[in-house]
Amino acid sequence: MPLDDLVLGVQNALDRLVRRVRLGRAPAADRRRLLVVQIDGLSRAVLEEALALGRAPFLRRLLEQRGFRLVPLCVGLPSSTPAFQLAAMYGVRPDIPGFHYRDKRRGADVYFPRGGDAALVERAQADGRRGILADGSAYGCVFTGGAANNLLTFAMMWRPSGAGLLRLVSKLVVLGWVAVKASTLTALELTRALLRLVADPVGESARGWRWLAIKIAISVWLRQLFTLAVSRDLYAGVPAIYVNYLDYDVFAHAYGPRHRRAFRALRRVDASIRQLWNVLRRVPEHRYDLWILADHGQAACTPYRRLARGRPLEDALFDEFFDAPAPRPAPRPARPGRRWAAALRAVGTRAPGMFQRFVNYLERDFPAVLGGMRGVREHAGVRVIAAGPNAFVYFVDTPEPVPLEHMEPRFPGLVEALSRHRGVGIVLVRGAAGPLCFWRGKPYRLDELGRGPFAGRDDLPRVVEGVRDLMAMPSAGDLVIYGIDAPEGHVSYVNEVGAHAGPAHEELHAFLLRPPGAEAPAAIAHPIELYALFMRYQDRAA
Repeated sequence: MPLDDLVLGVQNALDRLVRRVRLGRAPAADRRRLLVVQIDGLSRAVLEEALALGRAPFLRRLLEQRGFRLVPLCVGLPSSTPAFQLAAMYGVRPDIPGFHYRDKRRGADVYFPRGGDAALVERAQADGRRGILADGSAYGCVFTGGAANNLLTFAMMWRPSGAGLLRLVSKLVVLGWVAVKASTLTALELTRALLRLVADPVGESARGWRWLAIKIAISVWLRQLFTLAVSRDLYAGVPAIYVNYLDYDVFAHAYGPRHRRAFRALRRVDASIRQLWNVLRRVPEHRYDLWILADHGQAACTPYRRLARGRPLEDALFDEFFDAPAPRPAPRPARPGRRWAAALRAVGTRAPGMFQRFVNYLERDFPAVLGGMRGVREHAGVRVIAAGPNAFVYFVDTPEPVPLEHMEPRFPGLVEALSRHRGVGIVLVRGAAGPLCFWRGKPYRLDELGRGPFAGRDDLPRVVEGVRDLMAMPSAGDLVIYGIDAPEGHVSYVNEVGAHAGPAHEELHAFLLRPPGAEAPAAIAHPIELYALFMRYQDRAA
């Protein structure tokens, strides 16, 4: 947009002045630079459908006219952002079985939006390796990748970093324009919503206003902020940049991966990528390579509570499979000070997307405020965590993983019965001779999966590798339960209709768009292979 260009031009002039006063010369054109754009949650199948339907016109233009090539990318298990980004950014096999899990060795849960958890995991598992974003920037990621500048990155959420006060001044030009532009767009969205309400009061009231709040927060404010901040970095010649656009993933969780609102969110991301491309064309001297990828896909699913008449999975497991039901807090007398908490819980139970996640975060991490942790139950040495289409059962009386042979004496027939339970697809467990997969009451070794739950899968080797990697993680549950391919269809154990973390084909298979002239394999079997591709930009600088 012309006004964006004007603001960025003012900021670029200020940057040159800052360099003369304090920071030295402009970046030299002696290296290729890296820009990675992640479209969170977009499977290769949905991308191909969007390209065919014209829902991602700029990505289609890159492929058809600009020499980009689509590289198939299998993301492994779990098919989730934290595991993907740690492998891609540091080249390590992560010990991250899900977005929320238990580290039995520390005796604590890991929940990535909670302040400090991502930073702790990154310090422990990066193992001193250099990240792909050294001296660069990260926007909207779980981890920093070694970036010097981080914005809304979980690992640095409470410890934002920058390159000094003088550079901060130049960034304030962009941030100020984002505030003005996003406020204007917010007013326009609210005006359109009011006009729709006048034109169709019944229909618009039935749809509700929660989706509008999600759209304004994610697709107006965050997307504009990320796009303008990355544009500023491109003009400045920052050596490595990684930006994660969240729009599609949030809407796909809330409405489903092929819902029209999810496709609209994807089109808005497509427009932001086009804006970044235009900036790249204006600074050819910086020699940027643009890589576009997705960290996983999503599977359309049914929330477990719909199958169980409102009962969450963790309660069902304690009621039906373990020795005693999970303790429930005694009802407390209603007081005026608690009314807002009850109202927030009631809205959060129904609200999709971003607000649902926010309420989940409050309930998990501030149980005294909202009356208990959602998705987590523990009783008599057994802890259950529902994390998506996956749930983990931990026997917390030992810090080590518990194999099937040690479970059986305490809970005879537990795993077979669990694998037949309503809403359960497969149950993974460690055995003396290796991982076992229980499906419809029968155990299968890894070399037998093609005759059992994954019969007919053309990606069977990738599924087997993913199961092996997952059950080799010390932090994976002693039992790992997946709702994928349950008799009732794909099932999620939290309130979402789009889910990821499991082995469904659309969850596992994402994509990488390779820029012209850059080298890459014909296909990528695991995100750890991305590390070598992206570290080449650091190595050339060295």
